[in-house]
Formats: sequence, structure tokens, C-alpha cells
Amino acid sequence: MPRLGAHMSIAGGVDKAVWRGHSIGCETIQIFTKNTNQWYARPLSPAEVERFRQAQEETGVSPVFAHTSYLINLGSPQEELWRKSIESFVGEIERCHLLGLPFIVVHPGAHMGEGEAEGLKRIARGLDEVLERTAHTRVKILLETTAGQGTQLGYRFEHLAWLIGESRCPQRLGVCFDTCHAFAAGYDLRTPEAFAATWEEFERVIGIDRLEAVHLNDSRGTLGSRLDRHEHIGKGEIGLEGFRLLLSDPRFQHLPMVLETPKGPDLKEDVMNLSTLRSLMH
Repeated sequence: MPRLGAHMSIAGGVDKAVWRGHSIGCETIQIFTKNTNQWYARPLSPAEVERFRQAQEETGVSPVFAHTSYLINLGSPQEELWRKSIESFVGEIERCHLLGLPFIVVHPGAHMGEGEAEGLKRIARGLDEVLERTAHTRVKILLETTAGQGTQLGYRFEHLAWLIGESRCPQRLGVCFDTCHAFAAGYDLRTPEAFAATWEEFERVIGIDRLEAVHLNDSRGTLGSRLDRHEHIGKGEIGLEGFRLLLSDPRFQHLPMVLETPKGPDLKEDVMNLSTLRSLMH
């Protein structure tokens, strides 16, 4: 069975995210390793790292993995922003390394008007530098499927396949499949036939062996709308059947799958969505 969980806040310390997730029945969680609205972060103290590892040990929540700050754009044509993105990304991987996280999810980047080919080249160069500078770690970078809103790249499986193919360090690259983003980008998941066709394409273009994590989000936008708006499970355009197919597919049983749906501080929406997902697994 896939391990289910949600993105959890690190307010009060990274260890608090583990306890928050555990309190609502998460088996796995995704976190930010720092404040996402700031480029730089104070270093993690040895005590905080120890509390985090302790929390994981006591709860059994695993894997815990990270998502990069949204400030990072490896596709930026502006040299200063591109440089800042690389520095920040290297710092976040170092934090993952300290915490023992297996991978970090990133939106590949946006070309900001320079065109897709140029944007992809910038992203490939940026990824190579980040991977080179973190070669002493085993942290993998998972390229996330995007909705293709604005000038975002990564909304076609071909984009991700090209980035992996161009990499000097492909063994440290994988993919995170976001259900809302893929659907908004035009990959249908709603019926057994459409679901099968989408995954056949994924296998042919990227290879399912590259898939390491899944974001479980329903979509407010219609198929191919390129709208990045997450909705509660079964309340959006994908509907329950798409999630039932995903959760019961034998190819994905070993994967961590996390919610990134809207929620308040009491996490009751996560509880509701996890309950819905688990009811689809029987």
C-alpha cells in the first residue's frame, strides 16, 4: 500500500512537522526545510536535527521529504536571480542532508519570456551545478510535473525527460507526479482508459522507474486548463475514480503520496482528505 500523508508546517522547528503529521495519521510527510519567503535561512542547530531524528524514530513517519522554496527559478534569464536560485537550492539540499531526507521536490523553472528551449537549457545548467556542489550528499532532486501556468516548464513529460537526459548526474534525478498539475496540463486520469494512456505515455517518455513520489491533489481547473489550483480529493475536476485507480495500481504501492490541498491550522481538511483516500483503498 502507498504511504499516505500531507505537507506539514515546520513552525516551531522541523521536528514539529513530524509530530503534526503523526497526530492526524500521516505515514509520510513533505516539509519545507526553511521559511519559503526568504532566500537564506539560519543554520539548523545540532539540537534541532537531533529532535527531528528522534521524532521520526518515535513516530515511524517515513519518508520525510522536502519541497524547495517557491523563490527558486532555475529557468530565470536574469543572471542575479538564477545565481540566487542556485545558491539557495544548494543550501536547501545541505539542510536535507543534515536531516537525512532522501529527496527534495522542485518545480523545474519558468522561462520568463525567453522561450522553452532557452529556459530548459538554463534549468539543465543550473541542475548540473547544484548536483555537482552537493555531490557529497545522497539527496535526490525530484522534478515535479507542473500545470504549465504562465511560463512554467515541466508541464510536458518530454521536458522532464530532456532534463534528465541532459544531466551529468542523472542518477540523482527523479520525478514527483502531481495529479492536479498533470491533469491541468492535459494528462487525463479520470477513467481506466485515460489513466492507462497517461501512464503508458509516462513510461514511454520518462520511465516509471524514475517516479519517486506523488502529490495527491484534485484540480479546480478543467483538463488542459493549465490552471494550478488544488482542490480537495473528489471535489474537483479529477474526481474520486482517478484517485482510486492511482492508489490501487500495483506499480505505485511503494511510493510516498502526500496531499497539498488547502487547510486551516487544525488540519481537519487533511483528516477529511486522508479518510477519503483510505476509503478508496479498500
